Amino acid sequence: MMINLKKIPLAFGNGKVNLDLPEKNLAAIILPSEPESKEDESLILKKALQNPIGSRRLSELVNSGSKIAILVSDVTRPTPSAKILPPLLEELRLGGAKDKNITIVFALGLHRQQTEEECIKLLGDEIFESIRVVQHDKDRCCRHIGETSFGTPVEVFEEVLDADLILSVGTVEFHYYAGYGGGGKSILPGVSSEKAVLSFHSHYSKLFEGEPLSGRADSPARKDIEEAAGTAGLDFILNVVINSRKEIIAAVTGDFVQAHRKGAGYVDAIYKVPVEPADAVIVSCGGFPKDINLYQATKALENAIPAVKTGGSIVLVAECAEGIGNQVYECWNRECRSPDDAIERFKQLFEFGGHKSAIVAKAAKQFKLYIVSKLPEEESRRAFFIPAKSVQEAFETILAENPEAKVHVIPDGGWTLPVRK
Repeated sequence: MMINLKKIPLAFGNGKVNLDLPEKNLAAIILPSEPESKEDESLILKKALQNPIGSRRLSELVNSGSKIAILVSDVTRPTPSAKILPPLLEELRLGGAKDKNITIVFALGLHRQQTEEECIKLLGDEIFESIRVVQHDKDRCCRHIGETSFGTPVEVFEEVLDADLILSVGTVEFHYYAGYGGGGKSILPGVSSEKAVLSFHSHYSKLFEGEPLSGRADSPARKDIEEAAGTAGLDFILNVVINSRKEIIAAVTGDFVQAHRKGAGYVDAIYKVPVEPADAVIVSCGGFPKDINLYQATKALENAIPAVKTGGSIVLVAECAEGIGNQVYECWNRECRSPDDAIERFKQLFEFGGHKSAIVAKAAKQFKLYIVSKLPEEESRRAFFIPAKSVQEAFETILAENPEAKVHVIPDGGWTLPVRK
């Protein structure tokens, strides 16, 4: 009997892997409602800068003496800063701002320092050579300026606080804890002290057993972020929405709350997809940088959960070229012998990085988790995944257990959020 196969390419790092899936087993390829055509990216950015939300134009907020800090995303984020910064700088210069008074700050949070090559790639040669660039350092020069109502200390990098005008460039996307990326997240955790970031993340332990927070603008973490950003004096944001090809399809500027909510509305309309849960889900993070390490890749795992029945299987397709991506996460994976161990440890003690182990452990108790990656097999098993040499092998293992299994495929799980009908 002839079997009709559907060949589905899935992003893996900077390349692709292929899945041949019998059409009778395919429930759906879950794709966002991306516009078929788009405006020129530079035009999208210019229009946004000319029409800020809840704020005057940036060119009206600066003068020739203004000392300006521009916060930008690091290598773990897909923000196309090299495309965004030229029109932003043009708008600043229109108001009289001088390049010598502008500092670009990489908002690293607790992530590693970047190489010079990575900084140049993110900003472009011309901007890197003409504008002063620094990287946030959580261990030095963070000044205490207050506390949020959640008890999070507001301790921000002095290079940022010493500016007359604080601007932020970022991407609005779903976030497992903060509801969405972008907005004030460039301040907390972006340019905050280690103490502040750990305090901020510690609240997640109280919410761990609750409803998913991804795609919620009323996330408690989002409120904490915005209180900190307000205390720090974040003046203006330029946030973008990008598609699966990493092209800019929308942009918002202005007040860091009002503009961010407008951006979140765009994301919801495009990337929230109603689904009926299937027996299994095969999810790619969408490639680099979403699958740079397992720490980042687990976000796609969480997004995929609403699309699978309890007791079903999830296959995570994530290159993880930089391994686990967090030393504490790696340590928990070595020390926690079972999902129950990780969950109980998390309830007793919050440790940044360990929360990722608990997140995967919680999923492993509900679903059978497979991973296709470059991680060593033992490392995958310690992280509560079943390693597979290929996505095809993982699928065939699922099929061997249930030949009639219906499978959803999510090619861009880092961006797409299935929502149960």
